[in-house]
Amino acid sequence: MSGKPTTPLLTVDVIIEVTGGIVLIERKNPPPGWALPGGFVDVGEPVATAAVREAREETSLEVTLLEQFHCYSDPKRDARGHTCSVVFLGRADGEPRAADDAKAVRVFPLTALPSLAFDHGQILEDYRRYRATGARPPATR
Repeated sequence: MSGKPTTPLLTVDVIIEVTGGIVLIERKNPPPGWALPGGFVDVGEPVATAAVREAREETSLEVTLLEQFHCYSDPKRDARGHTCSVVFLGRADGEPRAADDAKAVRVFPLTALPSLAFDHGQILEDYRRYRATGARPPATR
């Protein structure tokens, strides 16, 4: 992100469900750490298209989106600047391979997650609660 945008930047993230857990990427670029696959939405691109594209670019998986989960918009979610992320739930088959902005890719069980970048720990806590109870995250996220 360069300069100071006049509005928050739009991003997408995908919780990719596979056998054995969910797919996370180790970021190649700052900020470092493990994260959900995702990135910035291109001008003229629908958010669902961006989610599938970003997931493919970073994990080499063809993801089928299941549902739009939630929008996370806390101005502090990304230290680089204010972003709003539309988070999707998706499924994929096959072996993930790191590509594009991903230094590494790995499947983690929800019970053994690494330290996560951005607000992805909160997103995955909300996802665990949603899977267990059906309760959606509060609108204040």
